Amino acid sequence: MTGASDEIVLTYRIETPGSVEKLAAKIASDQSTGTFTALPGETPELKARVAARVVAVRSLEPVDEPAFGRSHEDLAQAPSFNRGEADIAFPLEAVGTDLAALMTIAIGGVWSIKGFSGIRVTDLQLPPAFAKAWPGPQFGIEGSKRLMGVEGRPMIGTIVKPALGLRPEESAAMTRELAEAGVDFIKDDEKLMSPAYSPLAERVRAVMPVVLDHEQRTGKKVMIAFGISATDPDEMMRNHDLVAAAGGNAAVVNINSVGMGAMSFLRKRSSLALHAHRNGWDILTRHPSLGLDFSVYETFWRLLGVDQFQINGIGAKYWEPDASFVRSFRALDKPLFSPADRPLPVVCSGQWGGQAPATFEAVRTADLLYLCGGGVVGHPMGPAAGVRAVRDAWEAAVAGVPLQHHARTHPELAASIRAFGSGDGA
Repeated sequence: MTGASDEIVLTYRIETPGSVEKLAAKIASDQSTGTFTALPGETPELKARVAARVVAVRSLEPVDEPAFGRSHEDLAQAPSFNRGEADIAFPLEAVGTDLAALMTIAIGGVWSIKGFSGIRVTDLQLPPAFAKAWPGPQFGIEGSKRLMGVEGRPMIGTIVKPALGLRPEESAAMTRELAEAGVDFIKDDEKLMSPAYSPLAERVRAVMPVVLDHEQRTGKKVMIAFGISATDPDEMMRNHDLVAAAGGNAAVVNINSVGMGAMSFLRKRSSLALHAHRNGWDILTRHPSLGLDFSVYETFWRLLGVDQFQINGIGAKYWEPDASFVRSFRALDKPLFSPADRPLPVVCSGQWGGQAPATFEAVRTADLLYLCGGGVVGHPMGPAAGVRAVRDAWEAAVAGVPLQHHARTHPELAASIRAFGSGDGA
């Protein structure tokens, strides 16, 4: 979300046994000029240039029990806890456009401030200077659709499974079957990078000839996202170059594991579509009164240049409720500065065709990558049938036809319903 031309505005949801207004003022002080105590150098002129200020405070209903629990002495005896949302503006002159500075000043130090029984960052508004400072997605939604040759329907993808253990030739064999079935996208599981039994170089050498042969015969190039993550940015860049030299067009990046600096290093030099896996995000957000909302978190990675962003899905196999998925989808779909800076939403986690109607009803767009692991690879008639079943399900969802009705003339979908329709997902 964009803010005023000279200010960065964050919203904090505060819970405290004391005053929400006082804690908001403390955030503004501690995270800018630094203290409530008068200092010789803290002149009115300095404050006017760099001090953060509280723009607004909105009251919320108080609660009887603290989000952090009563183990801390400051919270043990409090009868109730006040709650509110505070908008705090940081001058662009004080922070600049560096994302590490923004994270440090406006977010990183906030949780150490005394007096909170809950504190969460729920919104971030940036001035236009950030659009000039950071590259954003190289491909995003439109570029991903173009690379996959897909228009007017969701992109259908899958994950090479088992996640770990397949040797390069086994990965190549599965890729061949999936490509022949008409899948648009195949990715390495995020846990697969370059293990001894399947070094990245050998996996690329085995898989890419299958992809290129299929393209030569059919005209369709399946997008293959190889896992290139590495702690050393130089090594990750070498992995990128290996994929690109072999004719690949995508890579999986474990963004929290490699960090913002490595992601920036990669994006500046990348020719691949960068598929972001957000493993580790749950640490930052799962407690509802700690961490930050996805809309804040994704802004950093979107500016850094991810092209595709995994966000779970309807009826996910993990903890995240459906409403959280929808909020994540809406966040990615909303431009920061222009429509071109939107990454492709990747709907995933226990997906099979059965969630397609509810997903389409929730998002009302086909501009997404629908990623199924077990829902494709674990189909009782084989992975190729799994691809057809998912595509049939989305065809029905967009047309408003009930899946059971559509399945009468689509046997792969019917088998998928029998296998995965118990409600447990794939």
